Amino acid sequence: MRYTLKCHRDSPCAAATRINLDVARPRASSLLLSYTVAGKIGDLLMPAVTAPARIDELWRHTCFEAFIRATPDGGYYEFNFSPSTQWAAYRFDGYRSGMRVAAEIGPPQIEAASSPERYTLRVALELGELVSASRWRLGLSAVIEETTGRKSYWALAHSSGKPDFHHPDCFAGELSPA
Repeated sequence: MRYTLKCHRDSPCAAATRINLDVARPRASSLLLSYTVAGKIGDLLMPAVTAPARIDELWRHTCFEAFIRATPDGGYYEFNFSPSTQWAAYRFDGYRSGMRVAAEIGPPQIEAASSPERYTLRVALELGELVSASRWRLGLSAVIEETTGRKSYWALAHSSGKPDFHHPDCFAGELSPA
């Protein structure tokens, strides 16, 4: 399924003009994400590729994110994927509460491709039995940092007020079983 992320009205972006995201669920416990940024890619601040590792606070710079809620009780997972190939996975009991590292999640496969007008980050993520519900609610988002230091916040949907990817309104996507 293809989604288009929207830039938050309070964080305009001069470098990125569009972010599309292709999402697939080839098996009940796996997720394939392909984020494609169109624009002046040379004007984006991209962290250098490094060894894949679990790292906190990736959202402080260019970062692609996925939030998955599989149960109606409000619990969800947050995944952060950096162009550096570093990543993070967290589990929440409810809206911004009960946060902990999702140590049970193994490293995703992250690949990138770039041209002057397009940047694509592909992620393959295995979730095992952790998120086993038949339908998933998705919050898909990105933080884009420009070489000027300005950041923009992109998501399927934004809540009112400042950017907040954890807000229930941002879980605007739905993904059926494989």
